[in-house]
Amino acid sequence: MARYTGPKTRICRIFGEPILGNGKYLTKNSVPPGQHGPTRKRKAPGEYALQLKEKQKAKYTYGVLEKQFRRTFEEAARLKGVTGENLMRLLESRLDNVVYRLGMSPSRPGARQLVSHKHITVNGEIVNIPSYRIKPGDVIAIKEKDKSNTTLVSLFRGKNPKISWMDWNEAEMSGTFVAYPERENIPENIKEQLIIELYSK
Repeated sequence: MARYTGPKTRICRIFGEPILGNGKYLTKNSVPPGQHGPTRKRKAPGEYALQLKEKQKAKYTYGVLEKQFRRTFEEAARLKGVTGENLMRLLESRLDNVVYRLGMSPSRPGARQLVSHKHITVNGEIVNIPSYRIKPGDVIAIKEKDKSNTTLVSLFRGKNPKISWMDWNEAEMSGTFVAYPERENIPENIKEQLIIELYSK
């Protein structure tokens, strides 16, 4: 499946945020990419442009392609509750994102690779589908024979204390998805209401 493999800093400059990891280069050059750089006269973006940009930001952040993202949105719209919050919960419960949130990989692309290469188990079973939906109570761990792999284990950085909807067991190298997160607890700077407005046109 196609994935963006180009310069990460270019994408970060488009949105003005380090959505794909380290944003240290944004301090040197934070203008959007383009032939004329900072001298180019940029008119204020319209309503549609803002909505589209927010959707693109969410797609790049979670590493989801267009068709997959629309299906996720449609599923969120069918669920009870606020569609925008449902969308964020569904994106946060993807296996690759959960592996990243647990600190088993320093980035979402790295977490995706761990899953694809069959290093991750869910409730004791190997799962190699990055978009696999994690449910409350599921236990995510590194494969038993990989626990002695110092290269893999050295990438572990531990769960961020702010990620309160998951538990991490350092000794077992496993984590539990306790519950779906509340929107105010998700640190991503995404205005999901703009995405809803875009798809509602």
